Amino acid sequence: MSYGRCCGATDMDNLPHGFVALKSIKQGPADPRAALAQIREIYFKTTKKTIQHDLAHAIELLKSLPSEEERDKAAVYMDGLSQMRSEWAEDRGRKTGGRGQGAGGRGKKKKR
Repeated sequence: MSYGRCCGATDMDNLPHGFVALKSIKQGPADPRAALAQIREIYFKTTKKTIQHDLAHAIELLKSLPSEEERDKAAVYMDGLSQMRSEWAEDRGRKTGGRGQGAGGRGKKKKR
């Protein structure tokens, strides 16, 4: 997959969907509304592959919000991200059998 520039594409246009750059954590959003907008964007763009990273990013943005009122506004998105992570983790457990599987991917055999 190529993410080269063409036709005036920006850096964000070249990134796969669901990816949110960590530079916003280092630089911080310009204002609380920007942080809330970023949390909302993370919520709508997250995927199974990016949920862990996206949730960590959203938590850092949540910590940057200065007032309880602003954190309350972000709570619905944070709860949704948490639920997605839990549901997708359950799906992974079902696909792998979820129990009794060792390093070889085989479950325990019953003695006969």
